[in-house]
Amino acid sequence: MNGETATLEAIASLAGNNYGHFTALQARAGLIQAWPLHLARLQAATRELFGKELAAEPLRAWLHDALRGQDAAVRISVFSRAFDRDRPSRAATPDVLIALHPPRVRSTGPLRVCSVVHQREAPHIKHLGSFGLFNQRRLAQQRGFDDALFLGVDGCVSEGTTWNLGFHDGERIVWPAAPMLDGISMQLLKEGLARLGVPQMTRPLRLSDLRGMRSAFFTNAACACMPLACIDDLVFEADAETVDLLRAALATTPWQDP
Repeated sequence: MNGETATLEAIASLAGNNYGHFTALQARAGLIQAWPLHLARLQAATRELFGKELAAEPLRAWLHDALRGQDAAVRISVFSRAFDRDRPSRAATPDVLIALHPPRVRSTGPLRVCSVVHQREAPHIKHLGSFGLFNQRRLAQQRGFDDALFLGVDGCVSEGTTWNLGFHDGERIVWPAAPMLDGISMQLLKEGLARLGVPQMTRPLRLSDLRGMRSAFFTNAACACMPLACIDDLVFEADAETVDLLRAALATTPWQDP
């Protein structure tokens, strides 16, 4: 934490407040895809939640020192021991906790998901409040599905519990337009598809709009592209061509030393 071994007291402070934000990423031999996007996410959320700037160079040095050339799943959490729960509008100096875990590679097959009306609080921030996400996943699994897909109160598709999603309509990649997290993997796919000259668009999508889609997929830090098998009773055919296209788009962003 902040470049030093985290103490139990410091970790207890994070657990006790549960106010903050994070980014999750994969490292391979100490290299990362799109570190500037992760940094921009952390800096913007720190500014919004704590009224302070998050310095780039110390964070980069701490991450480099923590990784030491390893393969790892990395979670960088930003919170503040100076945060005043009674006066949350006061600026608070941020603390940074970097946690390393074994590399996470999703090995399950295409997801079967059910739609639910739900929206994360402050959906544009990858914040620490995850109760609603895992509760919705649990409820979906109790219904016989793998996970949950969120709909807004207007019926528009937004995001999954911990993932973004997109579709192929036979001519282009289609992304939903709704309040959601602008996931890093989704950003990388959009940028890569643009480099490859693949048509794509973003528009509001309701469940009724999905029946004309050729295929559907989800994307997050642990799995850049995986097909969706179904949404409710709407079944999507396996589409290896689209998966190959998305993997090619992702590969246009190099792995680099942060």
